[in-house]
Amino acid sequence: QVQLVESGGGSVQAGGSLRLSCKASGYTYSNYWMGWFRQASGEEREGVATIYTRDGRSDSADSVKGRVTISRDNAKSTVYLQMNNLKPEDTAMYYCATTDKASIVFPLSPTSYTYWGQGTQVTVSS
Repeated sequence: QVQLVESGGGSVQAGGSLRLSCKASGYTYSNYWMGWFRQASGEEREGVATIYTRDGRSDSADSVKGRVTISRDNAKSTVYLQMNNLKPEDTAMYYCATTDKASIVFPLSPTSYTYWGQGTQVTVSS
């Protein structure tokens, strides 16, 4: 079975940095898209950044461009989300996700993904 385990969340002050990790197991990780999504209290889940693990192709939301970098270590079946210059509006539960198909039309859409981790909380104080 597919398992995704996030780590690296925590509480930071505005302007600080965090690196989130997502360890995948139970499937052939290197053939699929993986992504980071977030959901703030009372808000819909939104895409933050995604990556195609085979070739490193990536995309990110306009709201985080210049502050967020997604990367992967295929040997470790792990995807990272480096977040810099964090803002209070970045406060959310951050989820790692993957899909059961290699072909995907909208990489930043939560509806494109099949499997989800339990999430890791990021809290940014002003």
